[in-house]
Amino acid sequence: MATERDTTDLIARARAGDQNAFRDLVQGHSHELEVHCYRILGSLQDAEDALQETLLSAWRHLGEFGQQSSLRTWLYKIATNRCLSMVRADRRRPRIAPPRPAATLPEPSGAGDAPPWLEPYPDVRLDRFVDQRPGPEARYESTEAISLAFVTALQLLPPRQRAALVLRDVLGYHAAEAAEMLGTTREAVNSALKRARTTVDSHLAVSGGGGNHRPARRPGDASEHRLVARLTDALERADLDALIELLATDVRLSMPPATLEYRGIASARRLFAAVVFRPGRDYRVVPTRANGQPAFGVYMADPHARVHRAYTLLVVTTAGDRVTSLSGFSDTTVMARFGLPRTLPKRTGGPLAPLRRLPGGGG
Repeated sequence: MATERDTTDLIARARAGDQNAFRDLVQGHSHELEVHCYRILGSLQDAEDALQETLLSAWRHLGEFGQQSSLRTWLYKIATNRCLSMVRADRRRPRIAPPRPAATLPEPSGAGDAPPWLEPYPDVRLDRFVDQRPGPEARYESTEAISLAFVTALQLLPPRQRAALVLRDVLGYHAAEAAEMLGTTREAVNSALKRARTTVDSHLAVSGGGGNHRPARRPGDASEHRLVARLTDALERADLDALIELLATDVRLSMPPATLEYRGIASARRLFAAVVFRPGRDYRVVPTRANGQPAFGVYMADPHARVHRAYTLLVVTTAGDRVTSLSGFSDTTVMARFGLPRTLPKRTGGPLAPLRRLPGGGG
């Protein structure tokens, strides 16, 4: 870990135009800044763009850094305001409506709350900053604050409320620090935070089943391994009853970017029977992890070639030995960020030939 003297030396060299010194100065913060941007923006692609713009701004304005606060706090201030600008920019959000649900889909339970720009975040990136610790004001643990339900809840908030909640309840900054970073007053921050907490807590209480939104279990948890194995088996065998047996009674199914959801066992059974387990479909499944949760790259057999093609990335929320929510991301381009290929060869050793472990796997 760099000492205060090392940091001061790097700042001086970077101010003199040494790009290598600047890279050394900020590289220890870049991964957590990316996650910060992801929480506010809900999109990994947008978070990557925001991070690059943050670092470019920091390079250009390093001479303005007076060291009244830590370098980390200064970088967070830049990143937060960069994200708020992006949230407010109309160009950032989709200009077209999400695709209409296919005619084969059964009637949904209602409209979902996941925004069309929502993307999953690969756990392999989270491993790069596991040693970061929130401040004393933090209300959420790190794993809870990256869960898909939490990130979705943040997207329901107005920009300033979103930033206030992340700075105070996730990163643990004091109200005065958050106010300085947002260019407002402590009273305004506390007011925004109060309203944001009400919205987020209400959303988390009904998402994921039974109000259980505590941190996801670690990948090595034996019960999670068993659940992942059973879910993989059910999908690859097209065993609808075995799959339904794994679901909580109030399970919640969503398919971003489509703004619809299915709730409860009966709705889940209708959806899986009509779409996932439609006759003639055959799947291979590769376990991975996203947002601190189990996830799967799902591949469907191509009837005209000896390959399974990427079909969806499925992110799973669990409570005990049951699945409380399933989010299927139909934009298969996100799978490359998890180290998952576009295709898999068809099985050659029977219906459940062992899968080769792929980058990003966690099961």
